[in-house]
Amino acid sequence: MVTSQPGLHSGSVPLAVRMRPRSLDEVAGQKHLLRPGSPLVNLASDTEGTQGSVSVILWGPPGTGKTTLAQAIAHSSGRKFVELSAVTAGVKDVRQVMEEAFRSRDLYGLSTVLFLDEIHRFTKAQQDALLPGVENGWVILVAATTENPSFSVISPLLSRSLLLTLEQLSDDDLGIVVDRAVSDARGLAGRVRLDPDARSAIVRLASGDARRALTALEASAGSILASAGPSESGDSSTSAESPLITEETVAQAVDRALLRYDRNGDEHYDVISAFIKSIRGSDVDASVHYLARMIEAGEDPRFICRRLIVSASEDIGMADPQALVVAVAAADAVQFIGMPEGRIPLAEATVYLATAPKSNASYLAIDQAIGDIRAGKFGRVPKHLRDAHYPGAKRLGHGKGYKYPHDDDRGVLTQQYLPDELGRTEYYRPTEHGNERDVSARLAKIRQITRGQ
Repeated sequence: MVTSQPGLHSGSVPLAVRMRPRSLDEVAGQKHLLRPGSPLVNLASDTEGTQGSVSVILWGPPGTGKTTLAQAIAHSSGRKFVELSAVTAGVKDVRQVMEEAFRSRDLYGLSTVLFLDEIHRFTKAQQDALLPGVENGWVILVAATTENPSFSVISPLLSRSLLLTLEQLSDDDLGIVVDRAVSDARGLAGRVRLDPDARSAIVRLASGDARRALTALEASAGSILASAGPSESGDSSTSAESPLITEETVAQAVDRALLRYDRNGDEHYDVISAFIKSIRGSDVDASVHYLARMIEAGEDPRFICRRLIVSASEDIGMADPQALVVAVAAADAVQFIGMPEGRIPLAEATVYLATAPKSNASYLAIDQAIGDIRAGKFGRVPKHLRDAHYPGAKRLGHGKGYKYPHDDDRGVLTQQYLPDELGRTEYYRPTEHGNERDVSARLAKIRQITRGQ
């Protein structure tokens, strides 16, 4: 069986766990946090405790090395390492860790690194339970979160901790992680070879997430070794004859039709184009489909939000002015809660826009007006509309004859607003769709009054 082959599985321990760096020197990426003299490096090298007990909050996307850094700090410094998850741990667990850390420090002089994953899931009361240990130096807290700590971590804990932001791993960083896993004895130990296209596919699929890259590699290796005969997969010393993982192997193993989606290539533009055109065409199912493709491919959610905002203004406009509000709210929500939960407000905004009445009248109006300006059709501002507040303005006739609309019972009165050169030009022509049906009837009456028609 594949699971019994050395170098592929160690019991049931995932490849991503086996390949976790044992020291900061093995960490791929995050070079801005690992420069000589940086807080993390000092914390890891401070075996005597001379640097003090600085607690750290690591903020970054999934798979960027938050747990890795915490364990590397603990192991490099020789400190006791305790790991808790905010998903399963409660106040009782936290207090127990604090008591044991207090005893370890006082009885054995051994400091404790407490790694708390997903601290944003802790309630205020649970986070409060951390304060005595952090404040008194019983533990060095290394907390990890994918959410903005300013919103998810209580102020007293933030003020006592150093906030460090992890960056999404680059393709080069992921390449290092994948190559090491293929050759390292803890990983696949050279039992498979990786085609350059397959390597690129895994890196592209991972979208900056090292854990996802190693999971895809492990699945691909398991697939190719399972289909290989005993002579091909039984001897790790003949690496030149090891089974070759191809791009097709990766696609089949991870079951991802989105493998060909390249955030910097043609597929990127094809999918976003199809997404916008599906919204414009009011096909809600196609719109959600293309949204899912972008999310699963690791597209930057900010890019999706920007396109939704443009679509709300360009293709819906005044037919449903609420569309722009929904799109902007979705962008704010994604920024606030992050991914993967951000997929939900993105889906809500997509469905709203796709099912909303459509009008590009505002879009056409501004483009026609800009076209006139560029063609030199603008003229002088009528004198009665010019600023009359500075000294000498009235002598020039500025503001003379201006009629104040609020003086009219209707709130609208006959008055020239456009320059003489533009006469009765009409830029905005509302449709009969949605809200613009009401706007169209009201606008006809307004123009009849303002232009004295």
